[in-house]
Amino acid sequence: MAVKKILQFGDNILKRSSRRVEKVDEELLKFAKDLKDTLYDGTGIGLAAPQIGVLKKVIFIDLRNETKPILLINPKIIKKIGKEDSVEGCLSYPGYEGIVVRPKKVIVVGKSLNWEDVEYTAEGLLAKAFCHEIDHLSGILYTDRAKKVYKIKEEE
Repeated sequence: MAVKKILQFGDNILKRSSRRVEKVDEELLKFAKDLKDTLYDGTGIGLAAPQIGVLKKVIFIDLRNETKPILLINPKIIKKIGKEDSVEGCLSYPGYEGIVVRPKKVIVVGKSLNWEDVEYTAEGLLAKAFCHEIDHLSGILYTDRAKKVYKIKEEE
């Protein structure tokens, strides 16, 4: 298992844009496994490559429910429908949450690990996860979009 360190709020890499992936090779396959292992080591539902210090356009989302995990290369939102406030947190900013306006529904395209074109139509939590992780690829954190950010109160 290759669990990587998740970069924390304030790290300059999180504010940089990622590069497009041009092909799937052994290095990318290994990296994809590291991304999955790192997410599964914690409690989050999504992780973007920059969060573990790699400036490549790769995201991994697993809502940990009935939906299948999604690893997406060069993801792009091609359509946004509606808007709603949502509460978001981030593995790179533990202990905090924020109120962010996100689309209710998105259509996302990208490449699979088999280098096949894929398209997802997502609503609710999956739509928010796509928006959050794809923002990471452009150096945008949820705190940049938040109306309000607050510390999570610890339960006694």
